[in-house]
Amino acid sequence: MISQGEIWNIQLDPTIGQEIGKSRPCIVVSHNSAGALRLRIIVPITAWKPYYTEVPWMVKIAPEEANGLHKESSADAFQVKSVSLDRFVQKLGSVTPQQLSAIHTAIAKTLNSKYNLY
Repeated sequence: MISQGEIWNIQLDPTIGQEIGKSRPCIVVSHNSAGALRLRIIVPITAWKPYYTEVPWMVKIAPEEANGLHKESSADAFQVKSVSLDRFVQKLGSVTPQQLSAIHTAIAKTLNSKYNLY
């Protein structure tokens, strides 16, 4: 079972254009009961950069034993995507409910014009 809030290493290649690629940690953001297909909606994780504090769709995640991350990271809510369960390689850990909520809010900011992104 792959559940909402879990962090998994996921094989994102092949990619096209500026899609985020390679095998990397990703957070499952879809609800466990969503969808009938063998897919999950995920948000990829990338290395944290200081200028991300100004980017509303980047959510900082500190490394902790519970999440399995080893460095300061960021959930990139602009790269949200559905992926096959066949791409999931290894479970690393999970985010807190507060972090998951912040990621959901960041996704909403990319989809809804009521948010002022800059």
